Amino acid sequence: MTRIGLISDTHGYLDEAVFKHFENCDEIWHAGDFGNITIANELAVKTGLTVWGVYGNIDGYDVRSVYPQKLIWNCEDVTVYMTHIGGYPGRYAPGIKGELVDAKAKLFICGHSHILKVIYDDKINCLHINPGAAGNQGWHKIKTLVRFAIDGDNIKDCEVIELGRRGG
Repeated sequence: MTRIGLISDTHGYLDEAVFKHFENCDEIWHAGDFGNITIANELAVKTGLTVWGVYGNIDGYDVRSVYPQKLIWNCEDVTVYMTHIGGYPGRYAPGIKGELVDAKAKLFICGHSHILKVIYDDKINCLHINPGAAGNQGWHKIKTLVRFAIDGDNIKDCEVIELGRRGG
């Protein structure tokens, strides 16, 4: 079983509570808009975990030189597709639904909207998770992240974690 801490849209700010919430995780996934490479480095160094991630629309060369625009890989027996701007079931960004189908993705991760969503798309048998925004920039009111586990081909134990009000 792999326990994942999922975060997005930190925009250069990392709440110290993140480390407490990720202490029992095996991997950290960041769905873009790190803000700067220091965020990725701090996540990796303070937790000792692998940080999988994609760059977002606000990320500069420091992040883009390390993280790709999209990432497709297997976590246990689940094919994961991650990109920053991807939409959600019923309103995917152009081309995303076809790429999810082609990749046979069972888990679609994105950020960008600052809106936390966990939606199953039964048309393509794929779970979509957007962890919302964990940073202080944006229009969201509450900073959020998500924890879950993958056990073989089973995605389970999904938890939404609120980090408090944006800016606080």
